[in-house]
Amino acid sequence: MALKELFRTKPLEQAPVLGESLQPCLTAFDLILFGIGAIIGAGVFVLTGVVAATTAGPGVVFSYLMAGLASMFAALSYAELAASIGGCGSAYNYAYIGFGELLAWLIGWNLIFEYGLAVSTVAIGWAGYVNDVLLALHIHLPHSLTQGPFQGGTLNLLAVLIIGVLTALLCLGVKESARFNAVIVFIKLLTIAAFLAIALTHLQPHYWHPFFPFGWSGVMQGAALVFFAYIGFDALSTAAEETVQPQRNLPIGILVSMVVCTLIYIVVAACLTGIVSYKSLNVSSPVAAALLELHHPLAAGLIGAGAIAGLTTVMLVMFYGLTRIFLAISRDGLLPTFFANVHPRTHTPIPIIIVSGFLIALLAGILPIHRAAELVNIGTLTAFTLVCAGVIVLRRTQPALPRPFKLPLNPLIPSLGIFFCLYLMINLPAITWWRFLIWIILGIVIYFAYSKKHSRLEKTAAG
Repeated sequence: MALKELFRTKPLEQAPVLGESLQPCLTAFDLILFGIGAIIGAGVFVLTGVVAATTAGPGVVFSYLMAGLASMFAALSYAELAASIGGCGSAYNYAYIGFGELLAWLIGWNLIFEYGLAVSTVAIGWAGYVNDVLLALHIHLPHSLTQGPFQGGTLNLLAVLIIGVLTALLCLGVKESARFNAVIVFIKLLTIAAFLAIALTHLQPHYWHPFFPFGWSGVMQGAALVFFAYIGFDALSTAAEETVQPQRNLPIGILVSMVVCTLIYIVVAACLTGIVSYKSLNVSSPVAAALLELHHPLAAGLIGAGAIAGLTTVMLVMFYGLTRIFLAISRDGLLPTFFANVHPRTHTPIPIIIVSGFLIALLAGILPIHRAAELVNIGTLTAFTLVCAGVIVLRRTQPALPRPFKLPLNPLIPSLGIFFCLYLMINLPAITWWRFLIWIILGIVIYFAYSKKHSRLEKTAAG
């Protein structure tokens, strides 16, 4: 087997589609709300406090700024490729065209892992919040139905139920999902506004001293962790096939949602560490805990509702992104083409949604997922690095490619994106790298055992 076969690229004009196609119905406003729905969630309601308490102190503001910069450089690269190449495969599709089949498969394999693990992890957190609300209402679920078997229970029922609801919603259609997301995003933003209104009247600047109690290295370790808060924006690029005027609306959706969410994270982090000591924030719900310390129990309850809403939209958009990447890989034959069937009425890949929903619910229902944010981060950072590199490569190999949105200062901006992403990857723990390596090896085995033999590109070349 010639080595060049593994790096054979997919022609731009080849867009293998089986059965019904997806239906363009999303506007720029839908995409912006999708982006906010995916990005604003665990980062505001959980990670801000935990990272401030354990690695960055009040310097968590700079952790968000650094992670936001890395994400913004990647977002600009995503915007160019999404507008010029499109398709529902996101970084997988861009890698297939720019770097070849093997690397594309590994990126797709990692993205499936990233999204699946992220959704199941957020589902467990969502179930914890809902269970707290039920306890406040004096509704006590049996311990066997709130924890998985590895934690002394039988099944995390609430986590399974929310995945079931989202599975049904995604099967109904993307426009219905977008409407649901818009309502929940409004609730989430209202919650954050209420917190900021209270926090701004209770700021105590002495809580910001020392600003860098763990040093700059702590800030960067915090950036590597809070990067988890930004990973949802790349799910927008999977919506290219379902977007009206994608060449215009995708860049708008990606860039506007990134800027808005970065500003929200920085302001919330500054306010949170300015109303209580950062040392007290290493709890499961730091924003609500801070409001309780300020004797605002009603606002703390509102934050709990906002956290539930926020985590719901994160799950919805990332679940959506997983199914579209899965669809793109199946269309290319690297996974069974049965999954590429799109329902003629709902225009959704129902087989993929059901299978993915079952597996995610299984993970969320029975497994305790530790260090999940780090595992998700390394897969995302790898994809971001390849997308930034893809902009540079395709400018050279495909100079005539129409680019409705053209990234300025090329190759400086994508190079900065590569640098920031690699720097954040270096700051992840060694155990994360070992787990990532095991997943890569498993992906290579699957590729040579199944994917390469069934690849549509391989069959085309053989024919």
